[in-house]
Amino acid sequence: MQTYRHAVAGDIVTVHVPETREDLDEFGAWLVPASRRGSVAVDTETSGLDIYSPGFALRTVQFGDALDAWVIHWERGPVFQAVARAALERISRLLIHNAPYDWAVLDQHAGTPLESLAPRTQDTRLKAGLLDPRQPQESGIGTALKPLSAYWVDPSAPDTQGDLTQVFRGLGLTKATGWAGIPLDHPTYNLYAGLDCIYTARLDPVLTRELDRLAVRPELVQYEHELARICTHMQRAGMVLDRGYVDELRAGLTYEEHHFADVARRYGVENVNSTRTLAEALVGMGEHLTERTGSGALKVDKAVLSALADLSLQGERLHVRRPNPLAEAVIRSKRAGKWRASYADTFLETVDASGRIHPFIHSMAARTGRMSVTRPALQTLPSSDQMIRRALLADPGHVMLSADFAAIEMRVLAALADVRRMREGFLAGEDIHWFTARLVRGEGATEKDRKIMKGAGFSKVYGGGVRTAARQTGASEEAMARAFAEYDRLYPEIKRASRRWQREAYESGMVFVSATGRRLPLDRDRTYAVVNYACQSVARDCLGQALLNIEEAGLLDMLKLPVHDEVLMSAPREDARDVARAVERAMTFDLYGVPIEATAEIGGRSWGSLYGSDF
Repeated sequence: MQTYRHAVAGDIVTVHVPETREDLDEFGAWLVPASRRGSVAVDTETSGLDIYSPGFALRTVQFGDALDAWVIHWERGPVFQAVARAALERISRLLIHNAPYDWAVLDQHAGTPLESLAPRTQDTRLKAGLLDPRQPQESGIGTALKPLSAYWVDPSAPDTQGDLTQVFRGLGLTKATGWAGIPLDHPTYNLYAGLDCIYTARLDPVLTRELDRLAVRPELVQYEHELARICTHMQRAGMVLDRGYVDELRAGLTYEEHHFADVARRYGVENVNSTRTLAEALVGMGEHLTERTGSGALKVDKAVLSALADLSLQGERLHVRRPNPLAEAVIRSKRAGKWRASYADTFLETVDASGRIHPFIHSMAARTGRMSVTRPALQTLPSSDQMIRRALLADPGHVMLSADFAAIEMRVLAALADVRRMREGFLAGEDIHWFTARLVRGEGATEKDRKIMKGAGFSKVYGGGVRTAARQTGASEEAMARAFAEYDRLYPEIKRASRRWQREAYESGMVFVSATGRRLPLDRDRTYAVVNYACQSVARDCLGQALLNIEEAGLLDMLKLPVHDEVLMSAPREDARDVARAVERAMTFDLYGVPIEATAEIGGRSWGSLYGSDF
């Protein structure tokens, strides 16, 4: 038996590393009373992050309480694996920090099903996020185990990942190769593996007390755990990858990246990422650049280049000016390079042996709780894209089905701010942007009027200003300023709600509590963002409720991804219409008198078929 001792918050704790059958018996003798006393923390060490990729390996499974941890070396073979697996099955209450990752690892590589683990788990990362969802760069504690432990448990809590990175370098390994390459019996590796369990065990009761002190409802905590389970279920199922199409896609994006870089060179820009050279070239072409960065340099970010290229930020042609060929070439070259690396390359790096990819779904990612999808980041795709989505297929014999909330942000705004005329528009079944445009322009309102009022409406939700809205819509700043004024005249409740919510936040330590009980910290210099936080968080919880409703309808196994306000599913071709109706029912409910509605669309075999692809 290897043993390591360490001081934690004034106590001497012990990390045990069994090496023999007798050592494993000692672990069993500890586990029984530890499990009876309360929750047992569980963690894993693995060879990397891509759980479903060939070559991924589970290295250790560790268990612990406030004073002791046991690091079971899975790599030692069947005897050690059997003991770890039996322990996972025996423990009635589990504590895991970032449970979805370990659920997926243990489900895939230890034979302990997600369905068994999730109901017994409390996730300290989820609990911490409900206390304060901000990351360190946002002046929060963050949700990583080290900073949380340093704040709540022991200020001297070690940075285990940082220290191990130094060990990797000393062994001639990189951060990418270190987790797989570090020797299994390395003292630092084993000590820190065990300490993570001890810190998790000590962190949980502190977080639970804080949640209770701040009156965060237990139902919200349970709700987040259920959503995390559903998202892990989707990750495990994965999506079929059209490998042949991805090979062609990668080649096409590589060509486009290089071709438009060559176009930029004709205008004197050797490197499309050189902002100084690009700014000089654009000025030389007669463009009038006025915005500057914090350092005083001329700004040539995506917003500036899109306006010069006559494109919206979503890449749609605005038809308000003659496109600048250099700006458009830079946008297209950079986009092709980014898409090749972020999507095509990542698809090929992470595809499993059965031809599926398994994007990681963060069930509670942003400050508002909004979900995100990473590796690859599918939620960042433009709403009009079919090129990348074409690579992902429904299951054999299935078709893709998408159900999207209708104007969810505006409906939530109307409900939360009690916007009378907007509510009337929704109850009448109106397209709210046409409804608003007609209120302003009369029955002669045009598509351009609708677009401008839509820009004004989204600016109210997301906190954008006149200039940003003008860029997004292609309207002049003067026109957008008038639209903002009209919006305030038609819907005065929005401004009143914003002032009320900001006042409530000031009175409660700069924390706004959402309609669903979520704590949303505000920045003192951006209190106007309260409208965005209030609406986005409730819109996200509408999506969460829809996922629970879909599971209750017996359709969990068809779920593939939540992307913004869209639910993507793979449905048997012959049942697709029935599934579509069932999903629409699951995503339709009332929010303070405003109907929340969704429309389902049935596509072909690929996700891209829902966006114009012919397959």
